[in-house]
Parts: sequence; structure tokens; C-alpha cells
Amino acid sequence: MSLFEKIMFLSPKKEVDGSYSPSPLALKLATVKKSDYSFDQYENAYTGNKLKVLMICTEEKNMVMKNGKRFSTGNHPIEMLVPMLHLKSAGFDIDIVTPTGKPVQIEMWAMPQDDDAVKGIYQEYKHEFDNPGSVMDFVKNSLVEDSPYIGVYLPGGHGAMLGLPDNADVGEIIRWSHKQSQYMLAICHGPAALLAASIGIDAKDFIYKDYEMTAFPDAVDKQTPLMGYMPGHLPWALGERLNSFGTTILNKKISGACHVDRKLVSGDSPLAANEFGKIAATCLLDELENRN
Repeated sequence: MSLFEKIMFLSPKKEVDGSYSPSPLALKLATVKKSDYSFDQYENAYTGNKLKVLMICTEEKNMVMKNGKRFSTGNHPIEMLVPMLHLKSAGFDIDIVTPTGKPVQIEMWAMPQDDDAVKGIYQEYKHEFDNPGSVMDFVKNSLVEDSPYIGVYLPGGHGAMLGLPDNADVGEIIRWSHKQSQYMLAICHGPAALLAASIGIDAKDFIYKDYEMTAFPDAVDKQTPLMGYMPGHLPWALGERLNSFGTTILNKKISGACHVDRKLVSGDSPLAANEFGKIAATCLLDELENRN
């Protein structure tokens, strides 16, 4: 391999809009052609048509790094779609919202091209991804006690750090969901959206203060630019910010670890997507049984 080829193999790829997607090396190391989705069937699957899960997605694509370069991101397809497969298998439909109703941004460079199940549910929800509801409208019209929602889902991808943590309406939904004793499902960088619940309050009043969770660790994020996954270092650190509000990130590495603390279900990375989806589906179904 020539020096030029080595440089290109390690360098993030420049997109037509001037942003950067991961290098060939990063894609080789950090993405897969097929997920480990396990096709679980749930004997006690919900058979009604009223209860749903609300999924809050990002509508922003480009993250400005510390060096000023833009990282082409969004929601990670495996972290988003594999848990959706489990939730659907458990009988729950999923409503999709973004802050203003603009299309969901997805890291298409991470789509598992040989995975018919993942690509299938992506196509099933393609219209909703392109035409989601808006967080703003949801806050205006749907924050009611007699709610058809049994949980809120925050999918991962670095895009979850864009436009959600600083959105007051997202914070309203999270606090409302917590008050309604709904499950909160957050994977990888998805917990960034939980920070919206801290807007305008003292750290001691953060609803997830003293909670433990798994998430994508800051230490690994600091390493990813070395293989060209990102064109620079992140503008802020997820774990550091969450810790400042009294939460504890349990993992230092990524291993597929998941954790349940009260009604917060979390997972650390794409490696956790299948197990996270199974746990989330089981928790929601157990909640239904406990209600009856």
C-alpha cells in the first residue's frame, strides 16, 4: 500500500457538503454488514392497539468538532432499528418525532447491508423517518395523564448530542414521562437527550440524579479520531456532562453491556443493541402484566 493509500485509508471521507464520514479503516473496525438481531418471539406480546413507544430522534446531521470540522452523523441504524424490531415483536408500535418535524438523520454509512431484518424495518418506517411528528406539537397536544405511550426511546448515534440536550420541549417530554412512571430507553449516545430535563433547574433536582446507566464512554470517544472515525474531538463529553448532574456511567469500555435502574434501561453501544432491545421489550411487557 502506497503512502497515499495509507493516508486515504486512515483519513475521514469528505462528503459533498464538506462534512466528514468515517475513514475506510474506521468503517472496517466499527461497522458490520449484519447485526446480531436474534428474532426473539414474546409469548406475552401485547395484542392491543392502544399502547405505543415514543421515539425521539435527531434532525441534525453535522456535528462541529473542536477543530471546526464537521462530522457527518445522525442516529445509528443498528442502535435504532434492532431495538425497534424487538419492540415491534413485543406488540408495540412506535411513533417518531424530531424537534421540529424535519426528517430523521441516520448514519447511513453504518447501515448493515446484508441484514434483511434491519433494512426491512427501516423500509417499513421510511415514511415516518422522512415525515416524523414534531416534539413541539407533542408537548402542545399529548402531555396528558391518559396517554397511549408506555415508554420513551432515545436511540444512539452521535447525532443524539445535537439539538436534543438543549431542547426545552424534549425536557418537558422526559419529565412528563418520568412523572407518568413510563420506561425511558436510552442507548449509546442516546442518554445525551436526558440532559434536556436539566434545563432551568438545579443539578440536585435532576430527575436522573443518583441513577446508574451504561452509555458510550468518553474514553473511547477520545480515541476514535485516531482511526479516522471522526475528523476531530467532540465539542463536549457526554459522560462528563451526565456525571455533573449526579448520574453514574458504569462502563469504561464498550462490551455490549446493558443496565436497568428503576425505569431507565440503557446500553453502551451498537454491541448492546440486541440485548438492549430484548430487555426493553421485556420490561414493557412486565409493566403491562403488573398493571393487570
